[in-house]
Amino acid sequence: MPRKNQYKPLPPLETVAMHIIKYWKMRKTDKQILELLKEKHIDTNRYGLGLTRFIEMREKMGLLRTRKQDHDVESIRQAMIRLREQYPNAGAREMISLLFHEEDILVSRSVMTSYFEIYEPELIKQRRANRLRRKQFWAAGVNDILAVDQHDKWKYKFGLGLHTGIDPFAGYIHWIKVWWTNSNPRLILSYYLDTIEQLGFMPMVTQSDPGSENYGIANGHTFLRHWHDPSLVGTLQHRWMRQKKNVKPEIAWSQLRRRFTPGFEDLLDVGVNEAWYDPDDYLEGMTFRWIFIPWLQRELNAYKDRVNNTAKRADKNKILPHGVPLDIYESADRYGVLNFKIDIDKRAVQEARVLYAPPAHEVFELVPPTFSSLAAEFYHELGEPTVTRNTVWDVYLQLRRKFQQFEAIPPAVRDEWKTKITLSRNDVFEEMELTPNLIELPRGMDDLEDGGTYYMGGVNNGHGLGMYTFCFKFSNCKTDAECNYHIDEAMSAQLDEMMNVDEPMWTNEEEAPEMYVQFSDEESDDGDQW
Repeated sequence: MPRKNQYKPLPPLETVAMHIIKYWKMRKTDKQILELLKEKHIDTNRYGLGLTRFIEMREKMGLLRTRKQDHDVESIRQAMIRLREQYPNAGAREMISLLFHEEDILVSRSVMTSYFEIYEPELIKQRRANRLRRKQFWAAGVNDILAVDQHDKWKYKFGLGLHTGIDPFAGYIHWIKVWWTNSNPRLILSYYLDTIEQLGFMPMVTQSDPGSENYGIANGHTFLRHWHDPSLVGTLQHRWMRQKKNVKPEIAWSQLRRRFTPGFEDLLDVGVNEAWYDPDDYLEGMTFRWIFIPWLQRELNAYKDRVNNTAKRADKNKILPHGVPLDIYESADRYGVLNFKIDIDKRAVQEARVLYAPPAHEVFELVPPTFSSLAAEFYHELGEPTVTRNTVWDVYLQLRRKFQQFEAIPPAVRDEWKTKITLSRNDVFEEMELTPNLIELPRGMDDLEDGGTYYMGGVNNGHGLGMYTFCFKFSNCKTDAECNYHIDEAMSAQLDEMMNVDEPMWTNEEEAPEMYVQFSDEESDDGDQW
């Protein structure tokens, strides 16, 4: 009697390919990817997959490891030149990440070090001189806090406002947005609502600097928390970070200014310096928005994706989890940390939109509809050219010329465009009042404990896990002295994780912003290792 085949069939490639790519981008090993596939994505009762067959499957997808790609200094030269235009300050570790995420090139550290020694020796000396001034920080877990902040460096020069939302514990960036304003509370809330609607859950509290631009997210998140937990009614579920201590977003902006901004700012400066673009000119302002904002958003999305999929540099002294921010955020249990996510009723999100961020509001228009329809028509006449770093100004100039040559635009329409540009340049937006008579959460920055610590999250309605609960997780200590010591160690390690010190973020002359727990003046040169 013939023997039955003892092997199960392989899972269809189309059912696992997207998951393989996801974990590949996280730089996980073949063994780790295979374990995750079996744990989360493959019906092991029906299908079988061993390491050898998995490697064959991966290579069939064109995902080759470093040895198989077999790059040397010369083979990466052209890709390095392209990337250096956009990222002039990137060091060796970041360049390895950029090659992987943007060029699909895997290269060893030794090859990259040799490249820098041959072609960019001056950067090695420059980056070794950098130093980082550290402070201390701890947080309760994933989805305890979502911190938001705006960035105005491009606002008045180019008419571009940036905004971000971050989970401080995992270092996971939820969004980095570019728009023609970052001061409208309805717009800011929409970023948050879009995020939690996609996730299906929300954090305990939101956090921001004081300012009316953040009243929308404060009102909206508080509304949602009250909807899902009526016992919270009467409390504000948003934390105000005073004295410039909204630290994690500030760190993210510092990283962005080092890694992303220089190459793109140089490109934007070309248009200003050549007198192609004046942000106060209504026609140039509208054309610039229509061309540049969608392109820059794609570039920022790619940057966010790369940061979220890049593990921080390993440190044996850290207590808190090492790993890829996206992986920590999505799989907190695998790292032995707590996840405080709150499942949401999507009806509540819709109600919050209606109340505080109605989609028909004009702040959500990239340009007025009258301009957009003409721009789309002219763009089609131009052959719908692809917008890239190398073509963006050419496309802008061609589109601007189309508008300048078109004489049939009614004066009333031109007046509308002028008004929109003037109002946005003057940062005029519709005011929103903060929901009145709400009690702020306890603890916080005005409630210092022994040693100068304070808690800014939402666990236990703002009271936190408690000293012993937090400390027990790491060291099982029993006395105040032991507990204080281990909390200090844990907070210091957590700061290491949060501050993304794979590359130095501040030079000798700049001091890192103060963290909002226990402060220290430790100096470190945990920069990119050359």
